[in-house]
Amino acid sequence: MQGWSGILINGGGNLMSTKKQSSVDMSVNIAGVEWKNPVTVASGTFGSGEEFSEFVDLNKLGAVTTKGVANVPWSGNPTPRVAEVYGGMMNAIGLQNPGVDTFCERDLPFLEKYDTKVIVNVCGRTTEDYCEVAERLGDEKRVDMLEINISCPNVKHGGIAFGQNPASVEEITREIKRYAKQPVIMKLSPNVTDITEMARAAQSGGADAISMINTLTGMKIDVERGTFAIANKTGGVSGPAVHPIAVRMVYETAQAVSIPIIGMGGISCAEDAIEFLLAGASAVSVGTANFHNPAVTLEVIDGIEAYMKKNGFENVKDMVGIVK
Repeated sequence: MQGWSGILINGGGNLMSTKKQSSVDMSVNIAGVEWKNPVTVASGTFGSGEEFSEFVDLNKLGAVTTKGVANVPWSGNPTPRVAEVYGGMMNAIGLQNPGVDTFCERDLPFLEKYDTKVIVNVCGRTTEDYCEVAERLGDEKRVDMLEINISCPNVKHGGIAFGQNPASVEEITREIKRYAKQPVIMKLSPNVTDITEMARAAQSGGADAISMINTLTGMKIDVERGTFAIANKTGGVSGPAVHPIAVRMVYETAQAVSIPIIGMGGISCAEDAIEFLLAGASAVSVGTANFHNPAVTLEVIDGIEAYMKKNGFENVKDMVGIVK
């Protein structure tokens, strides 16, 4: 049968091109902000851009998403903070960061020289913390969007509670929107019974977009030492092992809300990213794979473009959510 954008879906359910595109439009519009392509990086895996700028031409990214920024400096969790697990990694960094003032003075100026969008990830222990950072960033012209981390599973105070209760999600979203001048992306936790409930709550609170999924809470025990592999006992699991779970959650959420979704979770190649787009994400975010292959984002961008040309997609939006 004839599918979307000149795509033929054959009897085996495969997407087959009926036409090839010589040139494609890679741009996407997320909550009124135009990205040159649908690829960004996951907060906490790319520093604030400068750390990876020797490996990646930041001009080629759709957006740079910074590490988490709080109203005051955070020292993070005790070490060890990171452990390798089968199919990925586990971390309990604890959102160590220098605070919003240092971030604005030191990190933002570096990004001035690049032609890419800047998404600042915001963390906090109370609603007031989040609102203070959102207000402080409001007049920073280099900040295009805010991503609100209400879901990180390695913070003992505040954040995780916000992301696991729909009433709290709606309330904090609404409060942040009162102070934010940039579009607000709410980053959702997968450590819930029904993530679509949280997505609906974020949308009801006025979120401009959502990003998902954050890490899944896990535990690793060092059997030789007879103790926990990381000092925090539990940590956030990321990497290829979580990818099928993330795709399923993005698919379900795309059926439940009308705001754009930035899909993430275990992307290590273009095919992984394309799965998210076909499932309903308007853009994607690459995380853990940056540690293994610092240039992976560029490979993902090139791979999406090649896929679009091969399968006759003129625009990225033509492929978003076509698998029902």
